[in-house]
Amino acid sequence: MAITKTNAMRILDAEKIPYSVHTYENKDGKIDGISVAGKIGKEIEVVYKTLVVKDAGSGIYVFVIPVEAELDLKKAAKVVNAKKLEMIAVKDIQKMTGYIRGGCSPIGMKKKYETILDASVNKQSSIIISGGKIGVQIEMAVEYLIQVTNAKVEEVIH
Repeated sequence: MAITKTNAMRILDAEKIPYSVHTYENKDGKIDGISVAGKIGKEIEVVYKTLVVKDAGSGIYVFVIPVEAELDLKKAAKVVNAKKLEMIAVKDIQKMTGYIRGGCSPIGMKKKYETILDASVNKQSSIIISGGKIGVQIEMAVEYLIQVTNAKVEEVIH
């Protein structure tokens, strides 16, 4: 099946960053990270999800964490020097990122938001993230993801 390039892929191509693409069937509606890991035949530990949060002002932050983990909003707030953080509403995801829920990649959002990868990435040589579209995942080296998103690596999960 030919894959239409997503914005995330176009950015990686332009920066000559190597990556591989994994596709999965999503007609069953199972697009959560744990289901996706099973569908693409990868260990759960290497599949990460992208979460978008906001502070009390106009700050928007992107956190990339393991699919089976939960973002610790207190730790996350400390990392970005915010008093308090909350998840953005699902209805606002596309407006703020250009992506839809289940297809939100940390690469190629509408704006360059501060991006934080959970410290668990230090145990992985490569991780799998959303390719920017439901049914498409991108596998790439952690250092390239840090480079392309200008991410910090911090401990932000429970």
